[in-house]
Amino acid sequence: MSKNKHIFERREKKYRMSLPQFDALYQDLLRYMEQDDCGLHTICSLYYDTDDFQLIRHSMDKPVYREKFRIRSYGVPSQQDKVFMELKKKFNGVVYKRRAAMTLAETSAYLTSGDSPIANEQIMQEIDWFLARHKLSPKVMIAYDRVALFGKEDPDFRITFDFRVRWRNEDLDLSAGDYGACLLPEDECLMEVKALGSIPFWLSQILAKHQLYPASFSKYANCYKQHLYMEGKMNYVS
Repeated sequence: MSKNKHIFERREKKYRMSLPQFDALYQDLLRYMEQDDCGLHTICSLYYDTDDFQLIRHSMDKPVYREKFRIRSYGVPSQQDKVFMELKKKFNGVVYKRRAAMTLAETSAYLTSGDSPIANEQIMQEIDWFLARHKLSPKVMIAYDRVALFGKEDPDFRITFDFRVRWRNEDLDLSAGDYGACLLPEDECLMEVKALGSIPFWLSQILAKHQLYPASFSKYANCYKQHLYMEGKMNYVS
């Protein structure tokens, strides 16, 4: 991961598990990792796409290069709270994330008029260029409650657990709340392992002990497949 907190580069692997599996796994992980200071916290992400969902349809084809755009908040923000515009790219299995911090009000003004309070930053130039290429609008809000761990020896090595993953495609304003219908069963959680290089040997041993194996799971892609596909198909045909 870059030392710049607004630029990330890493590989990510995801695992689905039951809550009893999480309880047993979590105790083993604490031998090597620590929970971050946030504790259990809520993340809200508002995903933008074209009317025919071109970005997520392209991503689901598993090309070498894919990209997404979203606005993320930690908790439910007011208009004056900080949120993050994130441009997430994946190339050859490596995730690259660029993000710019503004208040929710500033973000809304930027997306409406292009007027940004952040001047001449490379990240904003990348976002400007991306938005100029695509006619985007908010399509779905996905929220979840997260616990994050970081390595005792390598703080950049992280594992996160997401609970109560939920979605909605109406009332698409982060300040409107984190409510939504279940995207994952409430008795399951999603684990993400985030590392720049290979995962530690001790983690491989723990995963083998608990018989946990990687499972491809994009929250936005699964939301599209389960709930938004017909809407996107009709817009694509028209």
